This record gives sequence, structure tokens and C-alpha cells, in this order.
Amino acid sequence: MTARSFDIGMVGLGVMGRSLALNMADHGHAVAGYDKDVSKGQLLLTEGTGKPVGAAQSPAELAQLLRTPRAIMILVAPAPVVDYVINDFVPVLEEGDLLIDAGNSYFRDTDRRANALAGKGIRFFGMGVSGGESGARHGPSMMPGGPPESWERVRPILESVAAQVSGEPCVTYVGRGSAGHYVKTVHNGIEYGLMQLLAECYDLLKRGCQLSNHEIAQVFQGWNESELNSYLVEITARICTRRDDLADGDLVDRILDVSRQKGTGKWTSQEALDLGVPIPTIDVAVSLRNLSGDEQLRKAAHQVLRGPTPSPGIHRATFLPQLRNAYAAAMVLTYAQGMELLSHASKKYDYGLNLAEVARIWRGGCIIRAALLNDLRAAYQLQPALPNPVLDPTLAARLSAFQADLRAVVATAAGAGIPAPGLMASLVYYDSLRAGWLPANLIQAQRDYFGAHTYERTDRPGTFHTHWE
Repeated sequence: MTARSFDIGMVGLGVMGRSLALNMADHGHAVAGYDKDVSKGQLLLTEGTGKPVGAAQSPAELAQLLRTPRAIMILVAPAPVVDYVINDFVPVLEEGDLLIDAGNSYFRDTDRRANALAGKGIRFFGMGVSGGESGARHGPSMMPGGPPESWERVRPILESVAAQVSGEPCVTYVGRGSAGHYVKTVHNGIEYGLMQLLAECYDLLKRGCQLSNHEIAQVFQGWNESELNSYLVEITARICTRRDDLADGDLVDRILDVSRQKGTGKWTSQEALDLGVPIPTIDVAVSLRNLSGDEQLRKAAHQVLRGPTPSPGIHRATFLPQLRNAYAAAMVLTYAQGMELLSHASKKYDYGLNLAEVARIWRGGCIIRAALLNDLRAAYQLQPALPNPVLDPTLAARLSAFQADLRAVVATAAGAGIPAPGLMASLVYYDSLRAGWLPANLIQAQRDYFGAHTYERTDRPGTFHTHWE
């Protein structure tokens, strides 16, 4: 290792950081790593034998190894540790150097860090990375945002290591400020929604249609061979047939029915509330993770609350095509909710998002990659200012064609007492959007009645208040 001989630094050499560093080295980029755990640096050197990798034992040594202006990527968890890393490196950096936070950081923390570093002449990128360990090693989707002039410094590296779809890298400069981490947050919110929908479909197939795990896997495999093709559908099929290494039977039947979360879904819901954007499918997915975690309450309620009389099962031949189309519609509506939130956020925070490009880079490498993203990309290419993808003629026609099946599935689930809140919320969202009138006039009257909050009229301009009593 010689001074100024490495193209980029990697701070945090856990599974993700080390995998991404090796990916960079595979593509000919000299990468030097640093971790406070020296053994992780040694592991990078071992796994990277014969590749252009190095390992530093201090921030100062890493800074000496990098060519200037330096580019250093940070991949540490939990996200608050980023502040400690920044404090360690600021004394050894120079004006014009670039720090890239590639973890799941809250976008407001990214703004705070960027503003603090700008005063020292150091540039800062917040970059969403999706794809897990496999994606980091073989090609993730990446969403960098920050100073546009710094994009060109790392563009060759990021484009070479990103997932490739039809010869296009699944990375682009998404926008100013904290745009990168904001886009990744919404990506994760969509991920929550899709996972909840697939869990509900699994439940309806298992308890409703009384299919075996193998039969359920065949259903999902069939979906994945159609326009419903996606990473999450693909892995759901695989999960259903994985045998348990520790006991007899299928592993999925032994997994506790409590789903955890790290906060990005909650951030999406909080942001949607702050910006006044409805995302009911994503919201209910966040809430149901919380409900799944309240085991004691669920066990107590199971003993005292009654539901419909158990039926002999749902008629498979009729229901399976309906469920497929219901999921197809709910899937479109979930992406639509996330894309509308990004549209509002881009205006609110001056990100300058290109939503066609966001859809493009999500097509490969990331957890929510799906064939549908080609349609979303086409919709925004045709109408860059599209407020919501449901207004695209192609997607609107698809939703209109499948809405009857979505209704049928929701009705079947309600009749059987099988919770399907994501599918139900998607139908509510669809019907509320298409309604020419909503009963919000009554809510305004109520608000005016008890709080003199005033209301507007349909027949004349201005605001009005009535002395109701």
C-alpha cells in the first residue's frame, strides 16, 4: 500500500461494507478499508487476495492512502454511529473531500450532517443502498443525493458496481440535499406494503384455500412467471418450500408470527402525514408489524373475541385467479402511494427528483425490483409531472380491469374472518381516489359545529361559519 494510491475508502467492514468493497475491487477500483475492529480489515485482505484492496488501522492512515479529493463511503449500523465516524475523520480530511453515508439514515440527520460539514468545506452524500448482502457483493441499487458536483467524482465507481438491467446501471444521481436517503426511505415504505400484501395472500391461500406450503409456492411461482414478476414474489415462493434444518417439516411453519422493523417504514408514514399524502397500504403495513409484536394482547383476544363460523374452505378454482388480480391491483396502488409521496417531497424539499429515473434504478438489485417498474418508468417518461401513477392510461386501465377481483377477495377475506388489511386499504384508496364526492363535507360541518373552524361552500367563494345552535 502506498500513499494516494487508492480510489475510494470504505469505513465499516461488516458484511455489507466488505461485500461492497470487494465488488468495487472486482471492477478494478482500488479500495482501502477501515474498521475499528482490526480483524475485519484482515478479513477484507484475505477475501480480497489478488484484488486491489488495502486495510488501514486508523482514520489518518486511511486518509493517507486515498487519492485527492478523497471519497470515503461509510457503511455502519446503527445510523447514529455515523456521527462518531464523521467526528473521527473530519480532522484528517481536507476541503473538497467527499463523505458518503451509505446506511439507512433518517433524511433530516443527513441534512444536518451535510450542513455542518459544508462549513468545513467537506462534501457529504446521503446514499440509499438496497439489495442486502448479495446485492452489495454482486450489484445493488444505489440512490445517491447531495452536491451535484461530487457525483462525477464517484460516478464511474458506482455505475460499475451497480446492478445492470438492459445495459443500464441501477444507480443515478437522484437529487439535491438529502434526496438519496429520502428516496431510500420511501423505497422501504413500499417494501413494507408489498411484504404485507404477500403475507395476506399467503394467509388466504393457507387458511382460506387450505393449500399446502408446496401448493402455495407453486401459486407464487406462477405469479413470478407473469407480469407480477418481482424479487419479493420470487423469494416468497422459495421460503414456502424451505425445509427446517432443526426439526421435521417446513421452516416457515416454525417461525414465530412476530415481524420486526428498524424504523424506515415508520419514517415513511410520518413523512406522509407531515406532507398530507395518503399512503394507507404502507401505513397499515407499519401498524400490522406493531400489532404482530403485541403477542400477549393477541393471545388474550384470541380467547374472548369471536368471528364467523369456520367454513369448509374457499373455492380454489374461482378464488385463485381473483387473488392474483387483487394482488396485481394492490401492488400498483402501493407503488403509486410511494411515488406520489416522492413527488410531493421533491417540491417541498427542492430535491429535483426525476421519477422516471427513480423507477429505472429500482428495476434491478433492490428489494422492490419488479417488472411493474418498467411501466412506472414509461409513465413518468411520458408525463414527468404526473401527480400519481394511477392517472397513467395504461395503469388506470389495469386497475379498472382488476378492481372487481380486488373487491371479491376483500369480501371473501372479511366473510372468512381472515385479516387482509393491506388489500382492504388498497381498495379503500382506489375507491376514494375515483370517488367524485367524499363525505368530508360532514366532517367540516362537525368541525365548524364544535370548534368554529369554518367551511367552504360549493356554490360561492370564501369561508363561512354557522351558529349551529
